[in-house]
Amino acid sequence: MMIVRNPDTDQVTEENIRPPYTQETVWIHLPNPEPAEVKRVVQDMFHCHPLVVEDCIKLNQRPKMDRYKDHIFLTFFAIVDKRLTPVEIGIIIGSNYIITICKKQLQLFEVLRQQLLAVKERTDHPGYILHRLLDLCVDDYTEITNHIEDQVDHMERNLFVNPYLKVSHEIFHLKRSMHKFRRIVLDEKTIVGSISHHTFPYTRQETDVYFIDIYDHISRVLDSLEIFRESFTALLELQVNMKTDRMNQIIKTLTIISSIFLPLTFIAGVYGMNFKNIPELSWDWGYAYAWGVMIGVSLLLWLIFKWKKWI
Repeated sequence: MMIVRNPDTDQVTEENIRPPYTQETVWIHLPNPEPAEVKRVVQDMFHCHPLVVEDCIKLNQRPKMDRYKDHIFLTFFAIVDKRLTPVEIGIIIGSNYIITICKKQLQLFEVLRQQLLAVKERTDHPGYILHRLLDLCVDDYTEITNHIEDQVDHMERNLFVNPYLKVSHEIFHLKRSMHKFRRIVLDEKTIVGSISHHTFPYTRQETDVYFIDIYDHISRVLDSLEIFRESFTALLELQVNMKTDRMNQIIKTLTIISSIFLPLTFIAGVYGMNFKNIPELSWDWGYAYAWGVMIGVSLLLWLIFKWKKWI
C-alpha cells in the first residue's frame, strides 16, 4: 500500500508500491512483510543501506536513529494493549518518501492512512507524515498512563477497605512492564529531541514546533511513569503497614480478653480444688458469691483498661 501526493495534480491517491517520481511525496507501509518483500522495496526500489535492510527484516532493536547518506532509519514503538505490550515500527525516511515496516497489523496505521487521504496538506513533506505517525504513537502512551493512574487509584481504595487483598502479584507485574515501557520511552525522547532540532534533514523548520510538542508529551509520560513507580512501592508499603496495624489490633483485643479471663481462671481454679476445708463451700450463697467476685473483677479490669485508653 502506498499513499502518493502529487503536487502537479494537487491530489492524494492510493496506489500499488512503486518508486516515486521526483516531485511526489509517498508513504509506503509494509505490514508483516516477508523478507523478500522487504528486500524488493527497501533494497531494490529505494537502494537503502544493507544494515537498514537487515534491521527492517529482523525488527529486534531498541528505539534508535541511524543516519545514512541519503536516508535515515528510525525505530519507534507502539503500545498495543493495557498490558503495555510494545510493538516495534521500523521507519525509513528520505527526501520524498517514508517507509514503515511492522510485524503486526496496528489500528494506528489505518488511522494515519485515513488522515493522509482526508487532509492532503499532511502529505506535503515526509516530515509531516513522520510527525503524524509519532504523534499517534505518543497519544496511545498518554491513554496508557491514564489507565495506569485509574488502576493505582482503584487498588488504593480497595486496600483501605481490605488490606488482605492479593494485589502484590499485579503490582509487580505492572512494575516490570512499566520498567520496559519507561526504557523505551526514554530512548524515544532522545530521538524526538534530535528530530526537533535543525540538524534533522528531512523536516522543515515549520514542523519543528510539532516535534517539540511530541517531545513535551513524552516528557510528561516519563514523569507519570516515575510517579506510578513510586506509587506502587507506596501501595505495597501501605498494605504491609495496614496488615501490621490490623494484626496489632487483633493481638491487642486478644490480650485484653486474656487479661480479663486470667483472674477469673484463678478464682475458678481456687474453688475447684479438692480440699474439704474450704469455708466458702459450705455457704448457702457461695455460688452467687463466686459469680459476684468474678463479675466485679471483670468490671474493675475493664474500667482500668478504659481509663488507660487501651480500649
